[in-house]
Amino acid sequence: MDKIRGKAYVVGDNIDTDQIIPAIHLVYRTDIEEEAKNYGRYAMSGMDPKTIEIPFIEGNRYESDYTIMISGKNFGCGSSREHAPLALNKSGIKAVVAETYARIFYRNSVDGGFLIPYESKGRLIDEIKTGDEIEISENILKNITTNKEYILGELGDIEGIIRAGGIFNYAVENGFITK
Repeated sequence: MDKIRGKAYVVGDNIDTDQIIPAIHLVYRTDIEEEAKNYGRYAMSGMDPKTIEIPFIEGNRYESDYTIMISGKNFGCGSSREHAPLALNKSGIKAVVAETYARIFYRNSVDGGFLIPYESKGRLIDEIKTGDEIEISENILKNITTNKEYILGELGDIEGIIRAGGIFNYAVENGFITK
């Protein structure tokens, strides 16, 4: 995969889809960019303000200052809301690095081509801080702020789908279906 570089936003375990994009904000059309960018505006707005020290998005902006989300276990649990990875994508998140994922969130991320779901091999939420400058290249995460490196799980078969921009584009590119 291409190199991803940017600031990390660190969250905990069991981040559910209602925290990622609350149901009240599922009113925007995804096929009209002016409306779809509202998913970015409200990404992570379901987080309890008492549990986060830095807001994910400031004010009425549509995009966050963060590019890579670092999470613990069971990221994306809850409902099968495909809007959750879309909201993170619209907010500017390119990759999520988590210990484990809820299976449906993982598949929605890959199938829609919204973001890259890397799996960590350790508890990175104890190692990385919100605002740290991070670089991911292949399956290596480098914390530029602390000059530490971590090995991530291989993407395997999903890499082709991610490169194509989602399962539909992958199917077209490989001749499985025609446009």
